[in-house]
Amino acid sequence: MSEEQAPEPPAAEGLDDGDGAGPAHIFGPQTRFNGLFDDPCWAAAMIRATVLEAAYPPIGAALADSSTFVTRPWRRLNNTLRSFRIMTGPDPVARARETARLNRLHSRLNGTDSANRPYDALDPAARAWVVATMFESTVTMFRWSGRALDQDAMEELYEQFQAFLRLMDPTSTALPASLKDFWPYYDRVVEEELENTEALRTILYRLFDHLPAPPLLEGVPTLWAGARALAGPTIGMITVASLPEAFRRRAGLTEVPGAQALTQAAYLALATARILPEGWITAETLIGLLSQSPDSDDPRIRALASAGEGIKRLGAFLRLMTPLPDEPARPPRAAAADGTLRRTAGEFFDQVLDQTGNGYLDWPDLAAMARELSGRLDLDEPQETRLFDAYAAWWRELQSELDANGDGRISREEYAQAAPSLAGPALIRVAEVLFDATDADGDQTIDADEYRALFRTGFRRELLDANGTYSRAAFIKDFLAFMTGRQSHSAYDPLLASE
Repeated sequence: MSEEQAPEPPAAEGLDDGDGAGPAHIFGPQTRFNGLFDDPCWAAAMIRATVLEAAYPPIGAALADSSTFVTRPWRRLNNTLRSFRIMTGPDPVARARETARLNRLHSRLNGTDSANRPYDALDPAARAWVVATMFESTVTMFRWSGRALDQDAMEELYEQFQAFLRLMDPTSTALPASLKDFWPYYDRVVEEELENTEALRTILYRLFDHLPAPPLLEGVPTLWAGARALAGPTIGMITVASLPEAFRRRAGLTEVPGAQALTQAAYLALATARILPEGWITAETLIGLLSQSPDSDDPRIRALASAGEGIKRLGAFLRLMTPLPDEPARPPRAAAADGTLRRTAGEFFDQVLDQTGNGYLDWPDLAAMARELSGRLDLDEPQETRLFDAYAAWWRELQSELDANGDGRISREEYAQAAPSLAGPALIRVAEVLFDATDADGDQTIDADEYRALFRTGFRRELLDANGTYSRAAFIKDFLAFMTGRQSHSAYDPLLASE
Protein backbone atom coordinates (compact mmCIF):
# COMPACT_ATOMS: atom_id res chain seq x y z
CA MET A 1 0.00 0.00 0.00
CA SER A 2 1.52 3.26 -1.09
CA GLU A 3 2.29 5.85 1.56
CA GLU A 4 3.05 8.66 -0.87
CA GLN A 5 1.24 11.85 -0.12
CA ALA A 6 -0.94 13.69 -2.59
CA PRO A 7 0.18 17.28 -3.18
CA GLU A 8 -1.77 20.03 -1.55
CA PRO A 9 -4.43 20.92 -4.12
CA PRO A 10 -4.66 24.44 -5.51
CA ALA A 11 -7.84 26.41 -5.07
CA ALA A 12 -10.42 25.33 -7.60
CA GLU A 13 -10.06 27.47 -10.69
CA GLY A 14 -12.93 29.88 -11.14
CA LEU A 15 -14.35 29.10 -7.70
CA ASP A 16 -13.68 32.17 -5.61
CA ASP A 17 -15.67 33.35 -2.64
CA GLY A 18 -16.51 36.95 -3.05
CA ASP A 19 -18.19 37.68 -6.36
CA GLY A 20 -20.99 35.18 -6.61
CA ALA A 21 -19.01 32.74 -8.73
CA GLY A 22 -17.46 30.63 -5.99
CA PRO A 23 -18.60 28.05 -3.44
CA ALA A 24 -20.10 30.73 -1.19
CA HIS A 25 -22.63 31.25 -3.99
CA ILE A 26 -22.87 27.75 -5.45
CA PHE A 27 -23.23 26.02 -2.08
CA GLY A 28 -24.97 28.85 -0.24
CA PRO A 29 -27.72 28.19 2.32
CA GLN A 30 -30.51 28.92 -0.16
CA THR A 31 -29.25 26.69 -2.96
CA ARG A 32 -30.87 23.42 -3.95
CA PHE A 33 -27.57 21.61 -3.36
CA ASN A 34 -27.29 22.78 0.25
CA GLY A 35 -30.90 21.83 0.94
CA LEU A 36 -30.24 18.22 0.00
CA PHE A 37 -28.45 17.46 3.27
CA ASP A 38 -31.61 17.76 5.35
CA ASP A 39 -34.04 16.33 2.79
CA PRO A 40 -35.26 13.00 4.25
CA CYS A 41 -35.43 11.50 0.76
CA TRP A 42 -31.74 12.15 0.16
CA ALA A 43 -30.78 9.36 2.56
CA ALA A 44 -32.51 6.84 0.27
CA ALA A 45 -30.96 8.53 -2.77
CA MET A 46 -27.46 8.27 -1.33
CA ILE A 47 -27.95 4.57 -0.52
CA ARG A 48 -28.82 4.10 -4.18
CA ALA A 49 -25.81 6.17 -5.25
CA THR A 50 -23.51 4.13 -3.00
CA VAL A 51 -24.71 0.90 -4.61
CA LEU A 52 -23.98 2.32 -8.07
CA GLU A 53 -20.55 3.46 -6.88
CA ALA A 54 -19.83 0.00 -5.46
CA ALA A 55 -20.73 -1.53 -8.85
CA TYR A 56 -17.94 0.47 -10.50
CA PRO A 57 -15.03 -2.03 -10.25
CA PRO A 58 -12.26 0.32 -9.01
CA ILE A 59 -14.52 1.82 -6.33
CA GLY A 60 -15.93 -1.57 -5.39
CA ALA A 61 -12.42 -2.94 -4.92
CA ALA A 62 -11.41 -0.02 -2.69
CA LEU A 63 -14.55 -0.46 -0.59
CA ALA A 64 -14.04 -4.21 -0.26
CA ASP A 65 -10.37 -3.87 0.69
CA SER A 66 -10.32 -0.85 2.96
CA SER A 67 -13.71 0.47 3.99
CA THR A 68 -15.29 0.15 7.43
CA PHE A 69 -18.82 0.80 6.14
CA VAL A 70 -20.05 -2.69 7.12
CA THR A 71 -18.64 -2.94 10.63
CA ARG A 72 -18.82 0.74 11.59
CA PRO A 73 -21.51 2.27 9.37
CA TRP A 74 -22.63 4.92 11.86
CA ARG A 75 -19.10 6.24 12.32
CA ARG A 76 -18.59 6.25 8.56
CA LEU A 77 -21.90 8.05 8.01
CA ASN A 78 -21.17 10.67 10.64
CA ASN A 79 -17.69 11.33 9.24
CA THR A 80 -18.97 11.53 5.66
CA LEU A 81 -21.68 14.02 6.52
CA ARG A 82 -19.25 16.14 8.51
CA SER A 83 -16.85 16.20 5.56
CA PHE A 84 -19.65 17.17 3.16
CA ARG A 85 -20.63 20.08 5.36
CA ILE A 86 -17.07 21.38 5.55
CA MET A 87 -16.49 20.95 1.81
CA THR A 88 -19.60 22.95 0.95
CA GLY A 89 -19.40 25.42 3.82
CA PRO A 90 -18.62 29.14 3.68
CA ASP A 91 -15.06 28.98 5.06
CA PRO A 92 -12.51 28.76 2.21
CA VAL A 93 -9.67 27.86 4.58
CA ALA A 94 -11.66 24.97 6.07
CA ARG A 95 -12.63 23.80 2.59
CA ALA A 96 -9.01 23.78 1.42
CA ARG A 97 -7.88 21.93 4.55
CA GLU A 98 -10.60 19.29 4.21
CA THR A 99 -9.88 18.88 0.50
CA ALA A 100 -6.21 18.29 1.25
CA ARG A 101 -7.13 15.76 3.96
CA LEU A 102 -9.44 13.83 1.63
CA ASN A 103 -6.84 13.79 -1.13
CA ARG A 104 -4.24 12.42 1.29
CA LEU A 105 -6.73 9.79 2.43
CA HIS A 106 -7.50 8.74 -1.13
CA SER A 107 -3.81 8.68 -2.06
CA ARG A 108 -3.43 5.71 0.29
CA LEU A 109 -6.27 3.70 -1.26
CA ASN A 110 -4.79 1.72 -4.14
CA GLY A 111 -4.11 -1.88 -5.03
CA THR A 112 -5.49 -4.62 -7.26
CA ASP A 113 -8.95 -6.17 -7.31
CA SER A 114 -9.93 -9.84 -7.39
CA ALA A 115 -9.44 -9.88 -11.17
CA ASN A 116 -5.91 -8.46 -10.74
CA ARG A 117 -6.93 -5.07 -12.14
CA PRO A 118 -5.23 -2.06 -10.54
CA TYR A 119 -7.31 0.58 -8.79
CA ASP A 120 -6.49 4.00 -7.39
CA ALA A 121 -8.88 6.19 -5.42
CA LEU A 122 -7.34 9.28 -7.02
CA ASP A 123 -8.33 8.09 -10.50
CA PRO A 124 -10.25 10.99 -12.13
CA ALA A 125 -12.74 8.63 -13.77
CA ALA A 126 -13.62 7.02 -10.44
CA ARG A 127 -14.04 10.39 -8.75
CA ALA A 128 -16.25 11.59 -11.60
CA TRP A 129 -18.42 8.48 -11.30
CA VAL A 130 -18.98 9.12 -7.58
CA VAL A 131 -20.29 12.60 -8.34
CA ALA A 132 -22.28 11.30 -11.32
CA THR A 133 -24.12 8.75 -9.17
CA MET A 134 -24.88 11.40 -6.56
CA PHE A 135 -26.30 13.77 -9.15
CA GLU A 136 -28.34 11.18 -11.02
CA SER A 137 -29.67 9.65 -7.79
CA THR A 138 -30.68 13.11 -6.62
CA VAL A 139 -32.60 13.73 -9.86
CA THR A 140 -34.22 10.31 -9.47
CA MET A 141 -35.09 11.15 -5.86
CA PHE A 142 -36.98 14.26 -6.91
CA ARG A 143 -38.86 12.29 -9.54
CA TRP A 144 -39.79 9.41 -7.21
CA SER A 145 -40.96 11.85 -4.50
CA GLY A 146 -43.28 13.74 -6.84
CA ARG A 147 -41.04 16.81 -7.22
CA ALA A 148 -39.54 16.22 -10.67
CA LEU A 149 -37.04 18.90 -11.66
CA ASP A 150 -37.51 20.92 -14.81
CA GLN A 151 -34.64 21.40 -17.26
CA ASP A 152 -33.43 24.68 -15.76
CA ALA A 153 -33.38 23.23 -12.24
CA MET A 154 -31.44 20.17 -13.43
CA GLU A 155 -28.93 22.39 -15.21
CA GLU A 156 -28.40 24.42 -12.04
CA LEU A 157 -28.03 21.32 -9.88
CA TYR A 158 -25.60 19.74 -12.33
CA GLU A 159 -23.47 22.87 -12.22
CA GLN A 160 -23.35 22.62 -8.43
CA PHE A 161 -22.29 18.95 -8.50
CA GLN A 162 -19.62 19.83 -11.07
CA ALA A 163 -18.35 22.52 -8.71
CA PHE A 164 -18.20 19.94 -5.92
CA LEU A 165 -16.01 17.70 -8.08
CA ARG A 166 -13.72 20.63 -8.96
CA LEU A 167 -13.15 21.27 -5.27
CA MET A 168 -11.55 17.81 -5.09
CA ASP A 169 -9.89 17.85 -8.51
CA PRO A 170 -9.68 21.31 -10.10
CA THR A 171 -8.33 19.95 -13.39
CA SER A 172 -10.78 17.07 -13.81
CA THR A 173 -12.42 16.70 -17.22
CA ALA A 174 -13.84 13.22 -16.61
CA LEU A 175 -17.36 14.51 -15.93
CA PRO A 176 -19.05 15.86 -19.08
CA ALA A 177 -19.17 19.63 -19.28
CA SER A 178 -22.88 19.87 -20.06
CA LEU A 179 -26.00 18.14 -18.82
CA LYS A 180 -26.84 17.20 -22.41
CA ASP A 181 -23.60 15.20 -22.62
CA PHE A 182 -23.98 13.79 -19.12
CA TRP A 183 -26.85 11.40 -19.89
CA PRO A 184 -25.08 9.47 -22.69
CA TYR A 185 -22.00 9.23 -20.46
CA TYR A 186 -24.07 7.92 -17.55
CA ASP A 187 -25.92 5.38 -19.70
CA ARG A 188 -22.67 4.13 -21.22
CA VAL A 189 -21.03 3.52 -17.84
CA VAL A 190 -24.16 1.75 -16.53
CA GLU A 191 -24.44 -0.47 -19.57
CA GLU A 192 -20.77 -1.22 -20.18
CA GLU A 193 -18.68 -0.79 -17.03
CA LEU A 194 -20.73 -1.62 -13.93
CA GLU A 195 -20.43 -5.11 -12.46
CA ASN A 196 -22.00 -7.20 -9.72
CA THR A 197 -19.06 -6.63 -7.38
CA GLU A 198 -18.42 -8.04 -3.94
CA ALA A 199 -18.96 -4.59 -2.42
CA LEU A 200 -22.34 -4.27 -4.13
CA ARG A 201 -23.48 -7.65 -2.82
CA THR A 202 -22.26 -6.74 0.65
CA ILE A 203 -24.34 -3.57 0.70
CA LEU A 204 -27.50 -5.16 -0.67
CA TYR A 205 -27.45 -8.52 1.12
CA ARG A 206 -25.34 -8.07 4.24
CA LEU A 207 -25.24 -4.48 5.39
CA PHE A 208 -28.97 -3.88 5.82
CA ASP A 209 -29.76 -7.36 7.14
CA HIS A 210 -26.94 -7.24 9.71
CA LEU A 211 -26.70 -3.52 10.39
CA PRO A 212 -25.24 -3.07 13.88
CA ALA A 213 -27.20 -0.95 16.32
CA PRO A 214 -26.04 2.66 16.59
CA PRO A 215 -24.21 3.29 19.88
CA LEU A 216 -27.26 4.98 21.40
CA LEU A 217 -29.40 1.85 20.93
CA GLU A 218 -26.89 -0.84 21.89
CA GLY A 219 -28.75 -1.37 25.18
CA VAL A 220 -31.92 -2.58 23.44
CA PRO A 221 -30.75 -5.38 21.12
CA THR A 222 -34.16 -7.07 20.85
CA LEU A 223 -35.92 -3.90 19.79
CA TRP A 224 -33.17 -3.16 17.27
CA ALA A 225 -33.23 -6.72 15.91
CA GLY A 226 -36.98 -6.50 15.43
CA ALA A 227 -36.83 -3.19 13.61
CA ARG A 228 -33.92 -4.35 11.47
CA ALA A 229 -35.66 -7.61 10.54
CA LEU A 230 -38.47 -5.56 9.05
CA ALA A 231 -36.55 -2.59 7.64
CA GLY A 232 -33.43 -4.35 6.30
CA PRO A 233 -35.04 -6.43 3.54
CA THR A 234 -37.39 -3.57 2.70
CA ILE A 235 -34.52 -1.12 2.18
CA GLY A 236 -32.69 -3.65 0.04
CA MET A 237 -35.80 -4.33 -2.06
CA ILE A 238 -36.48 -0.62 -2.57
CA THR A 239 -32.86 0.05 -3.51
CA VAL A 240 -32.77 -2.75 -6.10
CA ALA A 241 -36.07 -1.60 -7.61
CA SER A 242 -34.73 1.96 -7.99
CA LEU A 243 -31.58 0.92 -9.90
CA PRO A 244 -31.38 1.36 -13.68
CA GLU A 245 -33.09 -1.55 -15.40
CA ALA A 246 -30.13 -2.13 -17.74
CA PHE A 247 -27.84 -2.67 -14.77
CA ARG A 248 -30.31 -4.88 -12.87
CA ARG A 249 -30.56 -7.12 -15.92
CA ARG A 250 -26.79 -7.37 -16.43
CA ALA A 251 -26.05 -7.90 -12.74
CA GLY A 252 -28.78 -10.50 -12.27
CA LEU A 253 -30.56 -8.49 -9.57
CA THR A 254 -34.12 -9.73 -9.22
CA GLU A 255 -36.86 -7.18 -8.71
CA VAL A 256 -39.62 -8.35 -6.36
CA PRO A 257 -43.16 -7.90 -7.79
CA GLY A 258 -44.67 -4.69 -6.44
CA ALA A 259 -41.27 -3.25 -5.52
CA GLN A 260 -41.67 -0.30 -7.89
CA ALA A 261 -44.92 0.73 -6.19
CA LEU A 262 -43.30 0.27 -2.78
CA THR A 263 -40.36 2.43 -3.84
CA GLN A 264 -42.66 5.20 -5.01
CA ALA A 265 -44.62 5.02 -1.74
CA ALA A 266 -41.44 5.08 0.33
CA TYR A 267 -40.10 8.21 -1.36
CA LEU A 268 -43.46 9.93 -1.10
CA ALA A 269 -43.69 9.04 2.60
CA LEU A 270 -40.18 10.38 3.26
CA ALA A 271 -41.04 13.56 1.40
CA THR A 272 -43.92 14.27 3.81
CA ALA A 273 -41.37 14.78 6.60
CA ARG A 274 -40.45 18.04 4.89
CA ILE A 275 -43.60 19.65 6.24
CA LEU A 276 -42.14 19.62 9.76
CA PRO A 277 -40.89 22.99 11.03
CA GLU A 278 -37.43 23.91 9.79
CA GLY A 279 -34.70 22.66 12.08
CA TRP A 280 -36.76 19.87 13.63
CA ILE A 281 -35.03 17.22 11.55
CA THR A 282 -31.47 17.79 10.42
CA ALA A 283 -28.98 15.18 9.28
CA GLU A 284 -26.37 16.32 11.80
CA THR A 285 -28.81 16.12 14.68
CA LEU A 286 -30.09 12.64 13.89
CA ILE A 287 -26.78 11.05 12.98
CA GLY A 288 -24.90 12.82 15.74
CA LEU A 289 -27.45 11.65 18.30
CA LEU A 290 -27.41 8.03 17.11
CA SER A 291 -23.61 8.03 17.11
CA GLN A 292 -23.34 9.09 20.75
CA SER A 293 -22.41 6.38 23.23
CA PRO A 294 -24.91 5.82 26.06
CA ASP A 295 -22.50 7.22 28.65
CA SER A 296 -21.78 10.39 26.68
CA ASP A 297 -21.93 13.71 28.50
CA ASP A 298 -24.05 15.18 25.71
CA PRO A 299 -27.12 16.84 27.34
CA ARG A 300 -29.37 15.19 24.77
CA ILE A 301 -28.22 11.77 25.90
CA ARG A 302 -28.91 12.58 29.53
CA ALA A 303 -32.38 13.77 28.55
CA LEU A 304 -33.01 10.41 26.90
CA ALA A 305 -31.78 8.39 29.86
CA SER A 306 -35.19 8.03 31.46
CA ALA A 307 -36.78 7.17 28.12
CA GLY A 308 -34.11 4.52 27.69
CA GLU A 309 -35.45 2.56 30.62
CA GLY A 310 -38.86 2.53 29.01
CA ILE A 311 -37.34 1.35 25.74
CA LYS A 312 -35.60 -1.48 27.55
CA ARG A 313 -38.88 -2.55 29.12
CA LEU A 314 -40.49 -2.47 25.69
CA GLY A 315 -37.65 -4.60 24.36
CA ALA A 316 -38.17 -7.12 27.16
CA PHE A 317 -41.89 -7.23 26.36
CA LEU A 318 -41.19 -7.84 22.67
CA ARG A 319 -38.77 -10.61 23.58
CA LEU A 320 -41.57 -12.37 25.43
CA MET A 321 -44.23 -11.78 22.79
CA THR A 322 -42.33 -12.42 19.56
CA PRO A 323 -40.09 -15.20 18.26
CA LEU A 324 -37.44 -12.75 17.02
CA PRO A 325 -34.05 -13.84 18.36
CA ASP A 326 -31.77 -11.58 20.31
CA GLU A 327 -28.37 -10.68 19.00
CA PRO A 328 -25.96 -13.55 19.68
CA ALA A 329 -25.25 -13.60 23.38
CA ARG A 330 -21.72 -12.82 24.46
CA PRO A 331 -20.17 -14.67 27.35
CA PRO A 332 -19.66 -12.55 30.46
CA ARG A 333 -16.30 -10.84 30.64
CA ALA A 334 -13.88 -11.41 33.44
CA ALA A 335 -13.23 -8.47 35.72
CA ALA A 336 -9.71 -7.21 36.37
CA ALA A 337 -8.46 -6.28 39.82
CA ASP A 338 -9.37 -2.64 39.24
CA GLY A 339 -12.94 -3.52 38.27
CA THR A 340 -12.57 -2.98 34.51
CA LEU A 341 -13.85 -5.69 32.19
CA ARG A 342 -11.48 -7.86 30.21
CA ARG A 343 -12.13 -8.86 26.62
CA THR A 344 -11.11 -12.26 25.38
CA ALA A 345 -8.51 -12.19 22.62
CA GLY A 346 -11.19 -13.19 20.11
CA GLU A 347 -13.54 -10.43 21.24
CA PHE A 348 -10.80 -7.84 20.99
CA PHE A 349 -9.87 -9.06 17.52
CA ASP A 350 -13.46 -8.81 16.29
CA GLN A 351 -14.43 -5.57 18.01
CA VAL A 352 -11.26 -3.51 17.69
CA LEU A 353 -8.61 -4.90 15.36
CA ASP A 354 -10.73 -6.16 12.46
CA GLN A 355 -11.94 -2.73 11.41
CA THR A 356 -12.99 -3.83 7.91
CA GLY A 357 -14.85 -6.94 9.07
CA ASN A 358 -13.20 -9.40 6.68
CA GLY A 359 -12.16 -11.80 9.45
CA TYR A 360 -8.46 -10.94 9.27
CA LEU A 361 -6.09 -8.30 10.59
CA ASP A 362 -4.10 -6.63 7.83
CA TRP A 363 -2.82 -3.20 6.88
CA PRO A 364 -6.23 -1.74 5.84
CA ASP A 365 -7.48 -2.33 9.40
CA LEU A 366 -4.67 -0.33 10.98
CA ALA A 367 -4.91 2.30 8.25
CA ALA A 368 -8.61 2.68 9.12
CA MET A 369 -7.63 3.38 12.73
CA ALA A 370 -5.10 5.99 11.61
CA ARG A 371 -7.71 7.63 9.34
CA GLU A 372 -10.26 7.84 12.14
CA LEU A 373 -7.81 9.31 14.63
CA SER A 374 -6.39 11.76 12.09
CA GLY A 375 -9.89 12.94 11.19
CA ARG A 376 -10.95 13.40 14.80
CA LEU A 377 -7.89 15.49 15.56
CA ASP A 378 -7.97 17.33 12.20
CA LEU A 379 -4.27 16.68 11.74
CA ASP A 380 -2.24 18.45 9.12
CA GLU A 381 0.00 16.56 6.70
CA PRO A 382 3.17 16.16 8.82
CA GLN A 383 1.29 14.97 11.91
CA GLU A 384 -0.94 12.67 9.89
CA THR A 385 2.08 11.13 8.17
CA ARG A 386 3.75 10.51 11.54
CA LEU A 387 0.66 8.69 12.77
CA PHE A 388 0.34 6.57 9.62
CA ASP A 389 4.05 5.75 9.76
CA ALA A 390 3.71 4.67 13.39
CA TYR A 391 0.79 2.39 12.53
CA ALA A 392 2.71 1.01 9.54
CA ALA A 393 5.63 0.14 11.83
CA TRP A 394 3.21 -1.56 14.24
CA TRP A 395 1.79 -3.57 11.34
CA ARG A 396 5.27 -4.77 10.40
CA GLU A 397 5.87 -5.76 14.02
CA LEU A 398 2.58 -7.65 14.19
CA GLN A 399 3.35 -9.47 10.95
CA SER A 400 6.75 -10.49 12.25
CA GLU A 401 5.36 -11.77 15.53
CA LEU A 402 1.98 -13.25 14.58
CA ASP A 403 1.77 -14.14 10.88
CA ALA A 404 2.62 -17.80 11.41
CA ASN A 405 1.76 -19.03 7.92
CA GLY A 406 3.26 -16.08 6.04
CA ASP A 407 0.13 -15.21 4.06
CA GLY A 408 0.50 -11.48 4.73
CA ARG A 409 -2.41 -11.23 7.16
CA ILE A 410 -3.22 -12.35 10.68
CA SER A 411 -6.15 -14.62 11.40
CA ARG A 412 -8.25 -14.56 14.53
CA GLU A 413 -6.61 -17.81 15.63
CA GLU A 414 -3.07 -16.56 15.02
CA TYR A 415 -3.79 -13.47 17.08
CA ALA A 416 -5.48 -15.35 19.92
CA GLN A 417 -2.51 -17.68 20.33
CA ALA A 418 0.14 -15.02 20.82
CA ALA A 419 -1.10 -11.46 21.05
CA PRO A 420 -2.74 -10.76 24.43
CA SER A 421 0.62 -10.02 26.02
CA LEU A 422 2.08 -8.22 22.99
CA ALA A 423 3.00 -4.58 23.59
CA GLY A 424 6.19 -4.04 21.65
CA PRO A 425 8.12 -0.88 20.82
CA ALA A 426 6.04 -0.13 17.71
CA LEU A 427 2.76 0.00 19.62
CA ILE A 428 4.38 2.16 22.27
CA ARG A 429 5.44 4.47 19.45
CA VAL A 430 1.81 4.65 18.20
CA ALA A 431 0.75 5.71 21.69
CA GLU A 432 3.47 8.38 21.86
CA VAL A 433 2.63 9.81 18.43
CA LEU A 434 -1.08 9.86 19.23
CA PHE A 435 -0.42 11.65 22.51
CA ASP A 436 1.73 14.26 20.74
CA ALA A 437 -1.01 14.80 18.15
CA THR A 438 -3.66 15.19 20.84
CA ASP A 439 -1.51 17.48 22.99
CA ALA A 440 -2.06 20.46 20.68
CA ASP A 441 -0.30 23.01 22.91
CA GLY A 442 2.68 20.74 23.61
CA ASP A 443 2.56 21.07 27.41
CA GLN A 444 2.88 17.27 27.89
CA THR A 445 -0.64 16.95 29.31
CA ILE A 446 -4.06 16.57 27.72
CA ASP A 447 -6.50 19.19 28.93
CA ALA A 448 -10.29 19.14 28.67
CA ASP A 449 -10.47 20.66 25.17
CA GLU A 450 -7.79 18.36 23.79
CA TYR A 451 -9.48 15.36 25.38
CA ARG A 452 -12.80 16.25 23.79
CA ALA A 453 -11.18 16.63 20.37
CA LEU A 454 -10.01 13.00 20.51
CA PHE A 455 -12.77 11.28 22.46
CA ARG A 456 -15.68 13.63 21.60
CA THR A 457 -16.83 13.60 25.18
CA GLY A 458 -15.88 15.23 28.46
CA PHE A 459 -13.08 14.20 30.81
CA ARG A 460 -13.56 10.96 32.70
CA ARG A 461 -12.68 11.71 36.29
CA GLU A 462 -10.87 8.44 36.89
CA LEU A 463 -8.28 9.43 34.27
CA LEU A 464 -7.29 12.75 35.82
CA ASP A 465 -4.14 13.33 37.81
CA ALA A 466 -3.78 15.65 40.79
CA ASN A 467 -3.65 18.67 38.47
CA GLY A 468 -6.90 17.79 36.74
CA THR A 469 -5.22 16.80 33.47
CA TYR A 470 -4.38 13.57 31.66
CA SER A 471 -0.64 12.98 31.83
CA ARG A 472 1.53 11.52 29.08
CA ALA A 473 2.43 8.46 31.15
CA ALA A 474 -1.19 7.76 32.09
CA PHE A 475 -2.37 8.16 28.48
CA ILE A 476 0.25 5.78 27.13
CA LYS A 477 -0.45 3.25 29.88
CA ASP A 478 -4.22 3.31 29.21
CA PHE A 479 -3.80 3.20 25.43
CA LEU A 480 -1.50 0.18 25.61
CA ALA A 481 -3.84 -1.60 28.01
CA PHE A 482 -6.70 -1.04 25.58
CA MET A 483 -4.86 -1.82 22.33
CA THR A 484 -3.44 -5.09 23.65
CA GLY A 485 -6.89 -6.21 24.71
CA ARG A 486 -6.00 -6.36 28.39
CA GLN A 487 -9.04 -4.35 29.40
CA SER A 488 -12.17 -2.76 28.01
CA HIS A 489 -11.97 0.96 28.66
CA SER A 490 -15.09 3.11 28.63
CA ALA A 491 -13.14 6.08 27.27
CA TYR A 492 -11.34 4.21 24.49
CA ASP A 493 -14.12 1.85 23.41
CA PRO A 494 -16.09 4.50 21.44
CA LEU A 495 -12.86 5.55 19.76
CA LEU A 496 -12.08 2.33 17.91
CA ALA A 497 -14.18 -0.54 19.21
CA SER A 498 -17.29 -1.91 17.56
CA GLU A 499 -19.76 -3.17 20.13
